[in-house]
Amino acid sequence: MQCPVWKTVHLTMAERSGIEIDYCPQCRGVWLDRGELDKIIERAAPTAAPQAAAPAPQYAPPPAHAQAPY
Repeated sequence: MQCPVWKTVHLTMAERSGIEIDYCPQCRGVWLDRGELDKIIERAAPTAAPQAAAPAPQYAPPPAHAQAPY
């Protein structure tokens, strides 16, 4: 199969965790067949440790300066 970006370059197939991934050696783009992204997400979910949501940083509001007309 040819790369959608580089029309003259053929995609290379690699197998990662039992999932075939097509990638372009020129632009390093990755293309997945139907269902492959779902498989990747399913296999990554159990290994990802749940993280507590960090509180948003609190910033002071910007100072109110009178702007001089230009």
